[in-house]
Amino acid sequence: MLKMNQKYILPILLLAATLSGQSLRVGFWNVENLFDLEDDPTTRDEEFALGGKKNVTQEIYDLKLKNCAEVLSDINADVLGLCEVENYFVLDELNRAYKDKEYKIIHFDSPDRRGIDNALLYDSDVFTVLESKAIQNTLHDGVPTRDILYVLGEYKGNELHIFVNHWPSNYGGKEQAIPKRRTTARLLVNEVGNILSLEPDAEIILLGDFNEGPMDNNVRTFTSLNMINLMKPMVGKPKIGTYVYKGKDYLLDQVIVSSGLRDSIGLTSGEAHILDKPKYRQQEGEYAHYPFRFWAGNRLLGGYSDHLPVFVEINAK
Repeated sequence: MLKMNQKYILPILLLAATLSGQSLRVGFWNVENLFDLEDDPTTRDEEFALGGKKNVTQEIYDLKLKNCAEVLSDINADVLGLCEVENYFVLDELNRAYKDKEYKIIHFDSPDRRGIDNALLYDSDVFTVLESKAIQNTLHDGVPTRDILYVLGEYKGNELHIFVNHWPSNYGGKEQAIPKRRTTARLLVNEVGNILSLEPDAEIILLGDFNEGPMDNNVRTFTSLNMINLMKPMVGKPKIGTYVYKGKDYLLDQVIVSSGLRDSIGLTSGEAHILDKPKYRQQEGEYAHYPFRFWAGNRLLGGYSDHLPVFVEINAK
């Protein structure tokens, strides 16, 4: 019996090692205002610069990088979309602060007035980038906002189309923001539709802070393309969300996939996951359960972000 067990130990270990290396973890996180210390005269970034009203110092900036790197370590993503980053410099700084992986960086400066952009970090050992571009997003009133970041990559022989989003917020009022997001949704539907018209089974994943929930109209437009919102199973569950406003949980940060991705590559579970550790939420006081953010207005809390990260495991077949 002992000899029989030994005979099968190596094949079983090899199989386990093979299976453990199959999945690709794809995540997204709104980092909450990762700005450098320089005042860019072309953008509204002065509050985060040295001498600005937040009184940011080198030590505070270093703490922000340290905390962000801690989150990256906990996500442990092979491919990670980010939003609310100011420029390539802060991404490079974050990459240096994060010791677990040596990410490659994809970033384009957008015309956003605050100077915040979308970006993608990826492990080139497991994911190969074939193409990337910034999709300019001009709103219905002619005002530019954050670009949508598009990346085409390859994972174990499968092409994966990734769109990183940060849709217009409710700043200035929700009713004024909904048409802005409608314009953004139509732009993205058009981009995804063009891919599907050429390749109906294309493997597509939409990541981002959509500033709307899975059941809101602008996000639901992707059902017209037979796409699946992996956050939908979480809707209505108590104390589940990626963002809290006035005591209510919201699923603003989402993962939406094409039916081709769901069927061809497959997912290791039926839904996305929220990185929701106790340390990422305030545990007491008036704002207990709120994400433990770095800033509260101009007051330094020293936490992580006002948003929790999301991720999904993709399993090549």
